[in-house]
Amino acid sequence: MDRPQAKATILVDDERVRVIRFEFALGAETGWHVHGHDYVVTPISECVMLLEETGGTTREVTMAPGAAYGRKKGIEHNVVNNGKMPMIFVEVELK
Repeated sequence: MDRPQAKATILVDDERVRVIRFEFALGAETGWHVHGHDYVVTPISECVMLLEETGGTTREVTMAPGAAYGRKKGIEHNVVNNGKMPMIFVEVELK
C-alpha cells in the first residue's frame, strides 16, 4: 500500500534524549522501524493509530491529547494515522 510519509521533526537531540514531533496527514505512516531506545509517546492531538506489528498483526489504538505511554527498545512496527483528522504526537527516546 502506498501511503504518504509522516513528517518527523527533531526538537532535541543530546546525550540523554531525542525528542521528535510527528505530524501525520490522513492515512500517513511512519514506515516500518525498530526502536533503538526506550521511548515515551504523548499525543498533541487525538491520535487514532493503526499499529502494524511484526508477524502481520494489527491493532487500533486511540489516545487523547496529553495522554502518554511508554515502551521498551526493540519494538518493530509501522504507525498509520487511521483517523479522520490529521494527528500529531511527540516521541521522547531515552538514550
